[in-house]
Amino acid sequence: MLSWFKKKMGETPPEPEPEAETTPPPSAGEETGEQAAVVEPEAASSVAGDEAGGVQPSAATGATSFFNRLRQGLSRTRESFVNQMDELFLGRKVIDAELFDELEEILITADLGAATTTELLERAREQVKRQDLNDPRALEEILQQLLQEYLVQADRPAELVMPASGPFVIMVLGVNGVGKTTTIGKLAYKFKKSGQKVLLVAADTFRAAAIEQLQAWGRRVDAEVVAQQHGADPSSVIYDAFDYARPRDFDVIIVDTAGRLHTKVNLMEELRKVKRVMSQKIPGAPHEVMLVIDATTGQNGISQARLFQEAVDVSGIALTKLDGTARGGIVANICREFKIPIRFIGIGEQMEDLRDFDPREFVSALFSRDREATRDADTAADQIENGSDRP
Repeated sequence: MLSWFKKKMGETPPEPEPEAETTPPPSAGEETGEQAAVVEPEAASSVAGDEAGGVQPSAATGATSFFNRLRQGLSRTRESFVNQMDELFLGRKVIDAELFDELEEILITADLGAATTTELLERAREQVKRQDLNDPRALEEILQQLLQEYLVQADRPAELVMPASGPFVIMVLGVNGVGKTTTIGKLAYKFKKSGQKVLLVAADTFRAAAIEQLQAWGRRVDAEVVAQQHGADPSSVIYDAFDYARPRDFDVIIVDTAGRLHTKVNLMEELRKVKRVMSQKIPGAPHEVMLVIDATTGQNGISQARLFQEAVDVSGIALTKLDGTARGGIVANICREFKIPIRFIGIGEQMEDLRDFDPREFVSALFSRDREATRDADTAADQIENGSDRP
């Protein structure tokens, strides 16, 4: 999504350098205020520092480092998934029913889910039979192609949600603890680095310190924050924020909503109300309804996606903490189950570790071995350097 946004706005800056600090400053002593307030960014932000001077990395070098960072972020999933397949295929000379049974267990363990695994293996069996294959390694290539197909089919071009004019409004959802506010901060940072004017809206008025946390991120990424007092009506916060944004030509507005317990019907109804208020203030808003899911929660994340989708029509997903799980198959599971595109994935704690999701790059990194990593990274670098699509 963000890559397309940069092209739309005519911005193609280099990716930011890694930062040593990975969490926002403590919120102790922050003022919550007793009335509506606009928090202006500090004049000197820690991430808006001087980038003048120095030698900028080439696109090829950047592509190599990005691929390796993605590969490293997926290391726990890859080591579990690929290593188990290597052990399964070792010494095997034929593709038989026993092989498929053991492969099914590996795929379910990787959190692809029973339904996705069943469909995936059925399609693989058909392809093996049709092509009369006997080499187990050929089966791995088939699985890789089919997984990539799930991800590509769910992907939707960002231009389908970008407004023709006015600010791009993102409504961010997610239960408490998934990394929602941190994802908002990192997303704001990415937009700021691409040259956009960003406004953050603190509409999570119920969780303790949620407002202060977003204000801390606003100062850190040099973005303005609109907030009211703790316990205020979220719709009122959004109403005032959009009025504030109207004459100030913001490119992006990111709205933080409460970390709803997705089993509470009344709270889901409030999200619907928030969405209606956005649409009334800015026609077509929100242009993106982004659900943040913690990849380590496994099938519970699938349940969250289903209920939020029913309530507010989720249009994109940010999947966090992929570096902390060995069950990264949830990516394919979500794409197949809901046909909702994965917009961003979190593969680390650094600012740049919230990455634009690329299905082909993801599958390539997931299946790569140590002996293949350098070759795959160089291929990605060459393709970008030559102006072709990413792998």
